[in-house]
Formats: sequence, C-alpha cells, structure tokens
Amino acid sequence: MDVTQSAQYPLNPFPHYEQMRAAAPVFQDDQSGSWHVFRYDDVQRVLSEHATFSSRMGGENPSGTGQLFAASLITTDPPRHRQLRSLVTQAFTPKSVDALAPRIAALTGELLDAMTTGGGSADLIRELAYPLPVIVISELMGIPAEDRERFKHWSAVVVSQTRTAPASERQDSTTSEMVEYFLALIDQRRSRPGNDLISSLLAAEIEGHKLTVPELLGFCSLLLVAGNETTTNLIGNAVLCLAESPGTHARLLDEPALLPQTLEEVLRFRSPVQSMYRVAAAETVLGGQRIPSGAPIVAWIGSANRDEQQFERAAEFDVDRNPNRHLAFGHGIHFCLGAPLARLEARIALESLLTRFPGLSVTPDAQLERMESSIVYGLKSLPVNWLPE
Repeated sequence: MDVTQSAQYPLNPFPHYEQMRAAAPVFQDDQSGSWHVFRYDDVQRVLSEHATFSSRMGGENPSGTGQLFAASLITTDPPRHRQLRSLVTQAFTPKSVDALAPRIAALTGELLDAMTTGGGSADLIRELAYPLPVIVISELMGIPAEDRERFKHWSAVVVSQTRTAPASERQDSTTSEMVEYFLALIDQRRSRPGNDLISSLLAAEIEGHKLTVPELLGFCSLLLVAGNETTTNLIGNAVLCLAESPGTHARLLDEPALLPQTLEEVLRFRSPVQSMYRVAAAETVLGGQRIPSGAPIVAWIGSANRDEQQFERAAEFDVDRNPNRHLAFGHGIHFCLGAPLARLEARIALESLLTRFPGLSVTPDAQLERMESSIVYGLKSLPVNWLPE
C-alpha cells in the first residue's frame, strides 16, 4: 500500500527508535532540554520508580492543556495518587468492566450494521474505532449523546500537543471550552446526581474531605482522553497489523481463543501510547547518563516495546508471542486503570469485525496517515474492504 506520512509524525518511527537504542539510549535534546529514554529496562525504571521520576506536570502553575491534568491521576505522586486512584478503581475492575460487555457488544453491532449500508467498503476509524469508545466512556460519565462530537474533538486536540512546543491558539481555546463544560457538568451533577462516574466522584470522600475542583477537572479530562484515544487506536492498529500479517485473519476465525493474545501483540507492536512524561525528582544516573534534578524526561514506550534485548524478533508481529511483557499500559503505580476496558472493547470489536466481514483488508493503495501526535500512535483514517454478502 502507498503510505503517506509526515516527517514530524512518521507512520514508521520504529527504525529511528532502533537507531537511538543502539547509539544514544539516554539522550538529551539540546533544544528543549528534555531527556529521551529508549531502552526497555530504562523506560521501565522511569515508569516504575516514582520517588525518583515524578509524574508532576508543569511545575507549580501549569498553563494551557496542562492545567486540566494538573491534579489528575497521571500527574500526581504518592500519597495523593494512591488516594485518588482508590476512588475510581472500583469502576474499572475486571468484574465491573465485564458487566459492560453486553452494552459494548450491542453498540458494536449497531455500528457494524450501519457500516454494511455502504456496501463492501468503509473508513474503519470513522465508522467503528472512533465512535465506539466515545459512546462507552460518555455513557459511563453521563455525557449527553449530543455532546459526543465535541468530546472527541477535544480529545484529539489534547493528544495532538507535544511537550516541547508551546500551546497553540487551538489548544488554549480547547482548554477553555473543556474547563467551562466540565465545570457546568459538575455543578449540574451536584444538584441532580445521576448513576454515573462524575456523580460518584462528587459523593466520594478521602479521609473526610471531598475532591477539589481541580481534582474533579483532572478526572474528567483524564477519562475523556484515556477513555477513548487508546481504544480507538488499539482497534485501528489491530486491523492494520492483521492486514500486514497474511494468514492471521483466517487463523483467528479458526482459533478465537487466540484473540486476547493477538491484541497483546498489537499493544506491543504498535503501542497506542508511544511516550510518557516524567520529571527527575532528584539527581540520578540513567543508562550511564547523569540526569539533574528537575530535568524533564520522555520515556519512549513505543521504543521499549521493540527492544531486541527484551523481545525475540522484536521487529516482527507474532501472535504466538508468549510471554509478552510489553509496557503499552505503563508500569508500576501508574499502570493504566482503563486497561481492562480497552482490552474488552477491542476484543469485542475485532471479534465482530472478523466474523461479520469476510475478507476484511485494508483498501489497496490506501494513503495512511498518522494522527498528529508524538504521544499516541494511530491512523487518521483506515479505508477497508470486505466481501459483501
């Protein structure tokens, strides 16, 4: 297929990662001052050692999109992180998530029914991978159906930002819109609680204290972005991986029990989250380099998951890979709470696609472009074909 890719966000960043693992596994960018970490062991350490590598964002007074996440799970350290995480853990336990399976299956069926009206071709991102997670997380949060498009737009703008560039006018505008919207929603739930996650968070207490407004905003923003971007890209990346792996489609139809393991390999091979940010809480040594206290650090998960020292034939997509200790959902105390939900949605979506659309493949000569983000990895669109009934 003909692949169109921007120089800034290439569809195939993996050769660059390979070069960096070999030549400069812990590297400082002179322009931004940020340190970049590429090898598995170093990335795992950065993600795990929270006392050395802090998750705080943007100092004491974050600006731009950062203010939305300033008091969220991903930007706090223990002990506050532990307290905040305990509030939402119950909503994302495997048991709680499994209870959502019938609704997810029904939504998937409705979206695939709509796809069939176009004959034997469609844009998989627009028709399935994009709306499914947005609807699921919107329903969990009690977001009205008419606001879903705004929801997804905000999410796309947030993930398009990079930490090395100043916030654009569009990002600042989006931040203002999100803050205004979520504050209004929080006020509404205060007076009229519902059976949704935001109402539960408003009622929750930590050691006798309610959550602060910045903490509530942090939860809303995190659920918005993490609740749909990862899953959208996991579904799209899975279909792309299968299209590039002859025989795997047919094998999954014969061996459906192999699907969860296949998704784990998709998570490794094309990680929806490519990088994670940390700050050195104290001077330390990483990969033989001395990192000063306060230095910003980018841990490249997408590179760690292709590290030849950790994975045999790391550059190959192998659905039989087991064990598969990828870092796609992070590691340590910040391991993604929504991982069970993302896995469930992707499994149901892929299972339904494979059984309902025989011969599913990426449209020949499709021009695939990566979405504008160095943080996440996904496609802007994914034209697919199948054999119509």
